[in-house]
Amino acid sequence: MPWIILVIAGLFEIAWATGLKYTHGFTKPWPSVLTILAIIISMYLLGVAARTLPIGTAYAVWVGIGAAGTVLLGMILLGEPVTPARILFLLMLIVSIVGLKLTAQPPETT
Repeated sequence: MPWIILVIAGLFEIAWATGLKYTHGFTKPWPSVLTILAIIISMYLLGVAARTLPIGTAYAVWVGIGAAGTVLLGMILLGEPVTPARILFLLMLIVSIVGLKLTAQPPETT
Protein backbone atom coordinates (compact mmCIF):
# COMPACT_ATOMS: atom_id res chain seq x y z
CA MET A 1 0.00 0.00 0.00
CA PRO A 2 2.77 2.57 0.67
CA TRP A 3 3.98 2.19 -2.92
CA ILE A 4 0.49 2.93 -4.25
CA ILE A 5 0.29 5.98 -2.00
CA LEU A 6 3.72 7.08 -3.24
CA VAL A 7 2.66 6.75 -6.89
CA ILE A 8 -0.45 8.82 -6.18
CA ALA A 9 1.76 11.41 -4.45
CA GLY A 10 3.92 11.43 -7.58
CA LEU A 11 0.87 12.03 -9.77
CA PHE A 12 -0.05 15.03 -7.64
CA GLU A 13 3.58 16.17 -8.00
CA ILE A 14 3.09 16.11 -11.78
CA ALA A 15 -0.16 18.06 -11.37
CA TRP A 16 1.32 20.85 -9.29
CA ALA A 17 4.54 21.13 -11.30
CA THR A 18 2.57 21.39 -14.54
CA GLY A 19 0.02 23.62 -12.86
CA LEU A 20 2.71 26.18 -12.12
CA LYS A 21 2.76 27.04 -15.83
CA TYR A 22 -0.96 27.78 -15.78
CA THR A 23 -0.83 30.02 -12.67
CA HIS A 24 1.19 32.66 -14.55
CA GLY A 25 3.24 33.42 -11.46
CA PHE A 26 0.26 32.82 -9.14
CA THR A 27 -1.67 35.68 -10.76
CA LYS A 28 -4.56 33.47 -11.94
CA PRO A 29 -6.73 32.49 -8.96
CA TRP A 30 -8.19 29.09 -9.89
CA PRO A 31 -5.05 27.56 -11.37
CA SER A 32 -3.18 28.89 -8.33
CA VAL A 33 -5.64 27.35 -5.86
CA LEU A 34 -5.56 23.99 -7.65
CA THR A 35 -1.78 24.03 -7.84
CA ILE A 36 -1.43 24.79 -4.12
CA LEU A 37 -3.95 22.07 -3.28
CA ALA A 38 -1.98 19.57 -5.39
CA ILE A 39 1.23 20.56 -3.57
CA ILE A 40 -0.39 19.96 -0.18
CA ILE A 41 -1.85 16.59 -1.20
CA SER A 42 1.41 15.48 -2.81
CA MET A 43 3.50 16.36 0.26
CA TYR A 44 1.00 14.78 2.65
CA LEU A 45 0.92 11.51 0.69
CA LEU A 46 4.73 11.48 0.49
CA GLY A 47 4.79 11.79 4.26
CA VAL A 48 2.33 8.92 4.65
CA ALA A 49 4.34 6.67 2.33
CA ALA A 50 7.59 7.60 4.10
CA ARG A 51 6.24 6.19 7.36
CA THR A 52 6.92 2.74 5.91
CA LEU A 53 9.33 3.20 3.01
CA PRO A 54 12.96 4.29 3.33
CA ILE A 55 12.93 8.10 3.02
CA GLY A 56 15.75 8.25 0.46
CA THR A 57 13.99 5.82 -1.83
CA ALA A 58 10.55 7.35 -1.29
CA TYR A 59 11.79 10.87 -2.00
CA ALA A 60 13.79 9.84 -5.08
CA VAL A 61 10.87 7.88 -6.54
CA TRP A 62 8.45 10.75 -5.77
CA VAL A 63 10.70 13.31 -7.46
CA GLY A 64 11.39 10.94 -10.36
CA ILE A 65 7.70 10.34 -11.02
CA GLY A 66 7.11 14.08 -10.86
CA ALA A 67 10.02 14.91 -13.15
CA ALA A 68 9.24 12.24 -15.74
CA GLY A 69 5.53 13.03 -15.80
CA THR A 70 6.12 16.76 -15.99
CA VAL A 71 8.51 16.35 -18.91
CA LEU A 72 5.95 14.20 -20.72
CA LEU A 73 3.12 16.68 -20.10
CA GLY A 74 5.40 19.51 -21.18
CA MET A 75 5.93 17.75 -24.48
CA ILE A 76 2.26 16.83 -24.91
CA LEU A 77 0.48 19.95 -23.60
CA LEU A 78 3.00 22.76 -23.83
CA GLY A 79 4.79 22.02 -27.09
CA GLU A 80 8.18 21.44 -25.49
CA PRO A 81 10.74 19.81 -27.78
CA VAL A 82 10.59 16.07 -28.39
CA THR A 83 14.08 14.97 -29.38
CA PRO A 84 15.77 11.58 -29.37
CA ALA A 85 18.10 12.75 -26.58
CA ARG A 86 15.21 13.92 -24.38
CA ILE A 87 13.37 10.62 -24.92
CA LEU A 88 16.55 8.67 -24.09
CA PHE A 89 17.13 10.56 -20.85
CA LEU A 90 13.47 10.30 -19.91
CA LEU A 91 13.63 6.53 -20.40
CA MET A 92 16.80 6.40 -18.29
CA LEU A 93 14.99 8.30 -15.54
CA ILE A 94 12.07 5.87 -15.65
CA VAL A 95 14.45 2.88 -15.50
CA SER A 96 16.14 4.49 -12.47
CA ILE A 97 12.80 4.95 -10.69
CA VAL A 98 11.85 1.33 -11.32
CA GLY A 99 15.31 0.20 -10.18
CA LEU A 100 15.00 2.12 -6.91
CA LYS A 101 11.61 0.55 -6.28
CA LEU A 102 12.86 -2.95 -7.04
CA THR A 103 15.91 -2.64 -4.78
CA ALA A 104 14.23 -0.90 -1.85
CA GLN A 105 14.50 -2.61 1.50
CA PRO A 106 11.99 -1.74 4.22
CA PRO A 107 13.55 0.16 7.12
CA GLU A 108 14.42 -1.88 10.15
CA THR A 109 12.09 -1.45 13.09
CA THR A 110 13.47 -1.24 16.57
